[in-house]
Amino acid sequence: MTQLRALNFSLSLDGYAAGPRQSLDDPLGVGGELLHEWIFPPEGRRTDVDDGFVRTGQDGIGATIMGRNMFGPIRGAWPDAEWTGWWGGDPPFHHDVFVLTHRPRDPVPMAGGTTFHFVTDGIEAALGQAREAAGDGDIRLGGGVATVQQYLRAGLLDELHVVVVPVLLGDGERLFEGLGDALRDWSCVRFTPSESVTHVVLRPTPSSRAAGL
Repeated sequence: MTQLRALNFSLSLDGYAAGPRQSLDDPLGVGGELLHEWIFPPEGRRTDVDDGFVRTGQDGIGATIMGRNMFGPIRGAWPDAEWTGWWGGDPPFHHDVFVLTHRPRDPVPMAGGTTFHFVTDGIEAALGQAREAAGDGDIRLGGGVATVQQYLRAGLLDELHVVVVPVLLGDGERLFEGLGDALRDWSCVRFTPSESVTHVVLRPTPSSRAAGL
């Protein structure tokens, strides 16, 4: 069965998934780029452990859901019909991507098989469209923080893989904040340190999911 999985979601030691003051020029917020150096290390080569998790986050994925801010860190009206976010001409997805937004827009096909679809009627509608597009594959849930939190609160997420990065940001967007009991029945199913970060894979217990909790 197709699963919805948030994968390779980087967090600082103090729990931030993005730094403060995000903008078009600084889309990850001040200091936010440090959270992703384990994927794009300055020395140019990932550790074997980290590389395995990156590949796991790509293999078997048939569709992606993301928030408007992850498509491109601006808010309000779309700049113009030619603006295609900050992913470049050949985004890394190579499948259908469903962007949660309040602003309607026609689909945007890109090189390499990626097409961005803009969903204005909520997270469940986006999930339904993504399931149809994914076929036998899983669905990857991208950021930002608010998007992941919405799916957690709704009980729709099947797996959460957080990557704890040994940096302190001091401010920004926290993932595990204001969730109430949304993670009450979740537990760690894999805890794997590498030379640079620690990978923590969380899943809800089968009994809680079967009971609709």
